[in-house]
Amino acid sequence: MSLKQLLVDVHTHCYLPRYAAFLRQRTQVPRIFTRGSEERLLILDDEPAAGRPVGPQYWDRDEKLKFMDLHGIDVSIVSTANPWLDFLSPPAAHALATELNDDLEEYCATSPVVSASEGIHRLYGFGLLPLVPDVSVNAILQIIRQISSLSHLKGVIMGTRGVGKGLDDPALEPVWQALAETQLVVFLHPHYGLGQGAKEAWGERDNGHVLPLAMGFPMETTIAITRLILAGVYDRHPDLRILLAHSGGCLPQLSSRLASCISHDPVVSNRLQHDARYYVSKLYYDAVNYGPEEMGFVADVIGRGAAYGPSPQKRGDRSSGYKHMLFGTDHPFFPPLTGEKKWKSVLENLQAIQDVTGWDELHKSEVRGGNAIEIFGLR
Repeated sequence: MSLKQLLVDVHTHCYLPRYAAFLRQRTQVPRIFTRGSEERLLILDDEPAAGRPVGPQYWDRDEKLKFMDLHGIDVSIVSTANPWLDFLSPPAAHALATELNDDLEEYCATSPVVSASEGIHRLYGFGLLPLVPDVSVNAILQIIRQISSLSHLKGVIMGTRGVGKGLDDPALEPVWQALAETQLVVFLHPHYGLGQGAKEAWGERDNGHVLPLAMGFPMETTIAITRLILAGVYDRHPDLRILLAHSGGCLPQLSSRLASCISHDPVVSNRLQHDARYYVSKLYYDAVNYGPEEMGFVADVIGRGAAYGPSPQKRGDRSSGYKHMLFGTDHPFFPPLTGEKKWKSVLENLQAIQDVTGWDELHKSEVRGGNAIEIFGLR
C-alpha cells in the first residue's frame, strides 16, 4: 500500500493510564467514579449527573489498535480528550503535562509499524500544554520545546480558553510564535460549549448530551477561532497551522457573513490584512461531519479562499479545498448503542467522503489519509 492510500485518523482520543488514575482520585468534576460495577466519567458541571460509561477503550492501547483494525485504519494521531489540564494549578498542570507527553511518546513510539520501509508507526500524538490561568509563558514554551523534541508527537491539542481569556489573549503571542516556528499542528477542540449561557439555551427538557455536543461544541469552536482571526494572529504568524475539530463548527457557513460584518464595522474594518474568507481557507478541518453535502460544502468554502489572498487567484471550489480536510473518527466517543460490531459514526464519515459530488478518487484518497501524511510529516 502506498502512503497516499493509508487511512489516517486525526481525531481520536484517549485518557492515558496516568490521566485516568488521576481522575479516579478526584471527588469533583472532572472525575471518574464507580456506580455499581461500572466506571462513569463526568467532565462538565452541567452534564447529567450519571455521566457516561467509560472503560478500557479510553486508556488501553490494545483497544485503540483493535478499533483501528476493525475499521481498516492504518495510522491514528491520538490526543488526550477534554478537559485536558484546564482544572489544575499552574505547577500541577506543568508537571502533569510533562509526564503525559512522555507517556504519549512511549505509547506511540512502541506501537506497531505500518510501513517498515518508511518507518511509519501506527500511532502518533498531539501533546498537552499547561494552558491554565496564571501560568507563566516560559512554562508553556518549555513544554512546546519538550513536545517538539519527541519524534512521535506531531502537534498539540488545545482548548478554546487559552490561559483563561480566550485565543485572542495577547499573552499567547509568544506561544503562537513558537508553535509556528516549530511547525507543530494545533488541534483546536471544544469543551465548554456555551458556558454559563447553556442552561437557558438548552431549556428544561431532558435531551441527554445532544444539544451540548451537536450545537454547543461547534459554536464554541466557531467563536474561539473567529476571535483568533480578528486579533490578527494569522497576519503575524502566517505559518501557524491550526486543525479545527468537527469541520470547523459553524465557521464555514458563517464565513461570508463574518467578512461582511468586519467590512462594515469601523472598529475592525482596517485591522486585518486580508478578507476573513482568506484566513478561513488557511485553516485545516477534520472530516467529522457525517454527510457528503456538509463535507463538500466545507471543501468549497476552503477552495474559495484563493480569491481573497495576498495575490488573488481564480475562485476555487471543493476540487482544491479538499487539501485542507482530514479524516477523523472521534473515538472512543459515539460508540454503537445496539450491539453493532462496527461503529456507525466511523462508517458515516467514510461514506460521506466517498459520496462527495465532484471528488475523484485522488481527492478522496487524500482526505482519507494523504493530506495527513503530508501535514504531519509522516514520511
